[in-house]
Amino acid sequence: MTRKDLRNIAIIAHVDHGKTTLVDELLKQGGIYRDNQEVADRVMDNNALERERGITILAKNASVNYKDVKINIVDTPGHADFGGEVERILKMVNGVILLVDAAEGTMPQTRFVLERALALQHKIIIVVNKIDRPDARCDEVVDEVLELLIELGASDEQLDSPIIFASGRAGVASSSPDVEGENLDVLFDTILDYIPAPKGEEKGDLQLLISAIDYNEYVGRIAIGRIDRGSIQQNQDVTICDFHHNHDGYNGKVVNIYSFDGTGRNSIESAMVGDIVCVSGIENITIGDTICATNNAEPLEFVKIGEPTLEMTFAVNDSPFAGQVGKFVTSRQIRDRLIKETLKDVSLKINDGDTPDSFKVAGRGEMHLSILIETMRREGYEFSVSMPQVIYKEVNGVKNEPVERVVIDVPDESVGSVMEKLGARKADLIDMAANNGRTKLEYVIPSRGLFGYRSEFLTDTRGEGILSTIFDSYQPFKGDISRRSQGSLVAFEAGTAVAYGLFNAQARGALFIPAGTEVYEGMVIGRCPKEGDLVVNVCKKKQLTNTRASGSDDALRLVPHKNLSLEESIEFLAEDELLEVTPDSYRLRKKILDKNLRAKANRK
Repeated sequence: MTRKDLRNIAIIAHVDHGKTTLVDELLKQGGIYRDNQEVADRVMDNNALERERGITILAKNASVNYKDVKINIVDTPGHADFGGEVERILKMVNGVILLVDAAEGTMPQTRFVLERALALQHKIIIVVNKIDRPDARCDEVVDEVLELLIELGASDEQLDSPIIFASGRAGVASSSPDVEGENLDVLFDTILDYIPAPKGEEKGDLQLLISAIDYNEYVGRIAIGRIDRGSIQQNQDVTICDFHHNHDGYNGKVVNIYSFDGTGRNSIESAMVGDIVCVSGIENITIGDTICATNNAEPLEFVKIGEPTLEMTFAVNDSPFAGQVGKFVTSRQIRDRLIKETLKDVSLKINDGDTPDSFKVAGRGEMHLSILIETMRREGYEFSVSMPQVIYKEVNGVKNEPVERVVIDVPDESVGSVMEKLGARKADLIDMAANNGRTKLEYVIPSRGLFGYRSEFLTDTRGEGILSTIFDSYQPFKGDISRRSQGSLVAFEAGTAVAYGLFNAQARGALFIPAGTEVYEGMVIGRCPKEGDLVVNVCKKKQLTNTRASGSDDALRLVPHKNLSLEESIEFLAEDELLEVTPDSYRLRKKILDKNLRAKANRK
């Protein structure tokens, strides 16, 4: 059976190339809103973290109707750290829209998502987006995409993919860069004409592969996937099995079925082959499982998700301020929350740590793990995390480490300092091209070489540089890399930081805290410009005498402190430091708080 009334597509691209904005316009022109309805920008980025950071973190489904055909659209993340979301979502669709920025061209994540789509033999529609940018270079970008297709071994049919030129923000598209479109009808028509309609056995036994998991506190876990064979009914008895582990499976019952309608969901009584649906009522179902008919348990093979390359240790917070703010502070609560996260994030791995109250959490990158940390913090969890460490592998007796492909776009005058810094971090230059006062550099660099570099990079390029990375491969260990050339300013004693103490401390380095902050011995309160740590007493008050007035402190002028974000805090961490995470703050601290014990440990 061929479902001519249905198309399933995913929109894939590098971060900030305009996927979610284009989906906004597709939904508006697909008629899912009333004429007078107020609609927020980036309506698919519907959680607080996504809207704050301006990135898509979780893949999301929506649908529109065009010429009596329902088009299911999946908006995917563009950041490389959330590549696991893209990999599994591609199993749910029959074709993809590859979005490429008309000025930036192909970037690392473009290569990654395109490679995954080609491996699944998906039909591809190439959309050159943001053609209204003043620095747009449409023809060159088309050539870059075609070169990338050839390099990735695309078939002749995939090389002949239709190319559309669009402005997602303006909601227009055309088949030529020289012709300004009026709406997105050209894109809609291309989807109907080029993306294949879903096919399958309508009368066969049910097969529904689960590609995503949602959760609702009223109905519990909700499984999302596409029906590959047969049909599904409300209150149907089914068998849930897994291709890789549990072929026999276990029995369950489908309580509710939902289909996507616009940006919401509608409850339906049945669905058939090709439909993307949500199913509730099955307690322990997870990503990669197949819902089958009870008389024929045939699991479908699930895509192999890329292995994590980075690891951090999450542990119970044992600082002097522990337990003052957090609702969930015990190792059992932290463990349960981490295990719950792995059920919906298949690229995350959790193992026991070196101590009973610690856990090793492995992910795809610093952003991947920082989003988890921020989410847990907002839910009321309190814990500490260690410096990120790369995950090494041994191949034929040789120690291998993860290597990233880095694309950097900087002003010409910043090229020298960027190349110098990356050279010291064992980076190998692959390609270099200059264009209109800016230079594009492509490197291969060990993942650990990027730790702490982003803030340096922004300083060296005066905030004008663009740096994008994606995992490339495992390669033989490239030798030692100096992680941090600066030390820490460490609090001498517990108390309240006062202006007099901070005034004296600021001559030793940049401060991270303002006056009035509660500190404890061993807490990191600033950055020392030299290597090695410096203990400073920020609680020291001016001793008053009969010739000194208490108001003399008013004349002290403090340099504004640097308020570190979560990512900056993780970047700054040294091996002997921890980041204390609570619902209302982040604090950097030494693992060993007592200065005498710390000095003794450093001498060993």
